[in-house]
Amino acid sequence: MTKFEELGLSKEILQAISEMGFVQPTPIQEKTIPALLNPGRDLIALAQTGTGKTAGFGLPIIDQINTDTKNVQAVILCPTRELCIQISNDLESYSKYTKSLSIQAVYGGASIENQIKGLKKGANIVVGTPGRTLDLIKRKALKIEHIQWLVLDEADEMLNMGFREELDDILQNTPETKQTLLFSATMPNEVRQIAHNYMHDPEEISIGKKNSGAENIKHHYYMVKASDRYEALKRVSDINPDIYGIVFCRTRMDTKEIASKLINDGYNADALHGDLSQVQRDQVMDRFRKNQLQLLVATDVAARGIDVNNLTHVINYNLPDDPEVYVHRTGRTGRAGKQGVAISICHARDGRKISAIEKVTGKKFEHKALPTGEEICEKRLYNLMDKIEKIEVDEGQIAPYWPAIHKKLDWLDRDELLKRFVFVEFNSFLEYYKNAGDINVKADRNDRNDRNERSVRGERSESGNRGRKGNPSKYTRFFINIGSTQRVRPPQLIGLVNDLTNTRNITIGSIEIMKNFSFFEADSEFEGLIMKSFKNAQYNKEKLSLEVAKPKGEWTENDKKPKKKKKGRR
Repeated sequence: MTKFEELGLSKEILQAISEMGFVQPTPIQEKTIPALLNPGRDLIALAQTGTGKTAGFGLPIIDQINTDTKNVQAVILCPTRELCIQISNDLESYSKYTKSLSIQAVYGGASIENQIKGLKKGANIVVGTPGRTLDLIKRKALKIEHIQWLVLDEADEMLNMGFREELDDILQNTPETKQTLLFSATMPNEVRQIAHNYMHDPEEISIGKKNSGAENIKHHYYMVKASDRYEALKRVSDINPDIYGIVFCRTRMDTKEIASKLINDGYNADALHGDLSQVQRDQVMDRFRKNQLQLLVATDVAARGIDVNNLTHVINYNLPDDPEVYVHRTGRTGRAGKQGVAISICHARDGRKISAIEKVTGKKFEHKALPTGEEICEKRLYNLMDKIEKIEVDEGQIAPYWPAIHKKLDWLDRDELLKRFVFVEFNSFLEYYKNAGDINVKADRNDRNDRNERSVRGERSESGNRGRKGNPSKYTRFFINIGSTQRVRPPQLIGLVNDLTNTRNITIGSIEIMKNFSFFEADSEFEGLIMKSFKNAQYNKEKLSLEVAKPKGEWTENDKKPKKKKKGRR
């Protein structure tokens, strides 16, 4: 098996990574490090998060930096502030014994003046988010005309977050002679287009199949009624006493609601969502990284760039509409050779989503039955006994209190003392689950009523049939003044309806995203609520305009927009 010493790295880097516990390179490192130490072709590397990509590009770049000059020689772009800081810290560790090497992190939410000062002092490597990096380039504080390496880390995530224009502007100002390195977990068309436009005859390496999940992650799903999701989440948490994971929800409202319930029910949890300030976000993440939280409840947008090791579980409170999002979610567990579990809490209409994700990722979901109350109590009791058995008692700390304890409890015999101790520690579980019923429902993977899943593909639910009012097969078609130019995709549009109407019971039909506007269908029973909720609403600071549109087939793209129907007509 290959060792780092065989890859041609300098003794300074080998000393630094040896102290960090690096012994053998991961598969992605074994392929990328030699390729970058012998610069030539551009490189596309496809691998999941947590496979050691940062060292894969960081070690060979550090090894070749000319520290006699303070010019920027490498720019590393990544999607979020958290990942930017993580990469910068890792590079600092790798270069511990590399004299005079300077690394500068640049990202939003922090003082741009301090970052400009850092660049003026001289930086060999700049790690940045696309928005702040471009801002500094336009201010002429960051000069990239002579860089030798440009790294796009988590390219698919940067594009998902809407950074296409920023990436184009940055890449167009870099020299043709640079070596471009593109790292991505998935390879959608937009990433392929970036590679086509800005890379020269790139070598492509892949660890695992494209868009596939990590090999050491088990994929389980539980099938319950939609109304029993929260109860199912609690049972998953209770049967795993040492759980350390992220719970993914569809909307900010769901995130707040679920986290609040968990906290009120005594769980060690908190929420991460878009309404938090950067200071609040940093506080939550700091507690989570220090294991002071067991469960972090988050939306996909808020969780982007989270880089936390040792996660035992990723829980999909709602399955994502896009299989690639599932790949990113679950890639946060099962890292560095460790085992992870991806759990999805599903209801009867999720069967098609599961099949779609299995097809894209090549991973099979295993249907599991949620544990009974009796099974949970037994598991928690044994876990408590294990902790008592293995705990190391510091007699010096307890000694001052021992006489009082002994005097108070010496009238109890051993069995009675144990019973009382267990009851005090365990009573809440016994009380909660003593009459707990079975909430599992039969798994149906061929359900034909998964309308939301179909709507993401632009299909008509129920074959387009329309019934009486109140039947979800009767839809109203809406026109809205946002489209692909505003980076709207079907999941964002569904989330917008959920957030503004404050309900997740509205069935969504066909969705059509145009350049500057879109159409979507929704259950006609909620037409009034939707129109009222969108009044005076905004999307990314743009005022929304929502109208009832003509039925499909009565409108063409030659129309500027749908005409309003005459009053009194449907």
